[in-house]
Amino acid sequence: MKQNEKPTALIMIFGATGDLAKRKLFPSIYRLYKKGKLSENFAVVGVGRRTLTNEEFQQNVQKSVANENGEATQREQFSSHFYYHSHDVTDSSSYAELKQLAEKLDHQYQLEGNRIFYLAMAPEFFGTIAIHLKEDGLTDVSGFKRLVIEKPFGHDLESAKELNKQIRQAFSEKEIYRIDHYLGKEMVQNIEVIRFANALFEPLWNNRYISNIQVTSSEVLGVEERGRYYETSGALRDMVQNHLLQMVALLAMEPPIRLTTDEIRSEKVKVFRAFRPIEGKTVREYFVRGQYGSGQVNGEDLPAYNNEPMVDKNSNTETFVAGKLMIDNFRWAGVPFYIRTGKRMESKSTKIVIQFKDIPMNLYYQTEETLNPNLLVIHIQPEEGITLHLNAKKSGQNMETTPVKLNFANKGIDGINTPEAYEKLLFDCMRGDATNFTHWDEVALSWNFVDKISAVWESTKAECFPNYESNTMGPKEADELLEKDGFFWWPVSDLDVESC
Repeated sequence: MKQNEKPTALIMIFGATGDLAKRKLFPSIYRLYKKGKLSENFAVVGVGRRTLTNEEFQQNVQKSVANENGEATQREQFSSHFYYHSHDVTDSSSYAELKQLAEKLDHQYQLEGNRIFYLAMAPEFFGTIAIHLKEDGLTDVSGFKRLVIEKPFGHDLESAKELNKQIRQAFSEKEIYRIDHYLGKEMVQNIEVIRFANALFEPLWNNRYISNIQVTSSEVLGVEERGRYYETSGALRDMVQNHLLQMVALLAMEPPIRLTTDEIRSEKVKVFRAFRPIEGKTVREYFVRGQYGSGQVNGEDLPAYNNEPMVDKNSNTETFVAGKLMIDNFRWAGVPFYIRTGKRMESKSTKIVIQFKDIPMNLYYQTEETLNPNLLVIHIQPEEGITLHLNAKKSGQNMETTPVKLNFANKGIDGINTPEAYEKLLFDCMRGDATNFTHWDEVALSWNFVDKISAVWESTKAECFPNYESNTMGPKEADELLEKDGFFWWPVSDLDVESC
């Protein structure tokens, strides 16, 4: 579609009464509507097991966007585009009724036969729904058809292959949009611009000038009510296989010949292929797992993971992962990419730290000064921005140095209203831009890498779970992982982007 053309489509949200739809999808569609990015010719069908009238569903939609800016009449007008269908995902007659409703709305709103099927529900239904959509005629349209799928895409490589085989019966690879909401975050997308639009960085973006790269994504919450899911997932599958490996791919990829979906994906796939395999006995050398114990925050007692609801008392599931990735190609040979993620850590933060190599000789040794390394910090959440750490002269007569920070903050004086990740990704899907969605090749290669680590961890009982207290930054073994290479984790709280 043309750059300024407003997209039109019928969006079917399977799982429309669930938490994701209420917290993320409805508000994101509303923001697009409020900003004038959507044509008035759009409609949304909420599909769920519950029995609701259209009016009840529209009221639920209005409640979900009540905290968004805008007039009440605008929210009412927005919700009038929403319709509800009570549905059984295994019953063809239910799909026949859905098809009739879709055809009616297609004519009513002049949707040109464009349909987006958003599966915001349990992944075990993905294949079933996709096959029914094909067999029961909902994909027989004159416009485009697109399938949007939430993670997890499979539980391992074999289950991912089986799921992909099922959905490929109904949709081509170009019609499948696998959401990784980290790829919708503004500063994750900024990685490409920082690298490829600045002569200051791209010539230095290699093993001659960079000593290591650290990617941290830490959470303060525990598993809460997600114990049943987390017991079958763990931090490795829940965070590393998708979010963290995707960020590493963006940091490490070669410059694409063009900024097109196919070219960017091609370069990311090359990174996945260059990961040094980690399996068997080498897993212990490159990866650390952890599980949080009890602790206190603001006087409140926090339970250990194995005391959370729906969690096995003798659970072997990891809630923390730290690892060292080596990318065996010409650009990155010898540069470790350190990743860590965990629950019940001391701060909620997602940051990337690029540490540059020290200068060949410290000219300020006579002042007994230890020069700090130059760092480029990309702040992804909760704050957004970029910080460049440099050394400068202290005020005064002596030639003493002091660290200084050059900051850019999205919430500073620039006043950038950063779009929420789902808002950006939904708009991209409606426009047919799959750049920030995950291709099957990336999914398969990341599962292939992670499965070898999972196999070792599942076959051996962790020696001392739980091995880190709540409200800390993980087990001591994670620090030792870097110490043996002569590095240390940069504390995320000391790297906060300052308000401009």
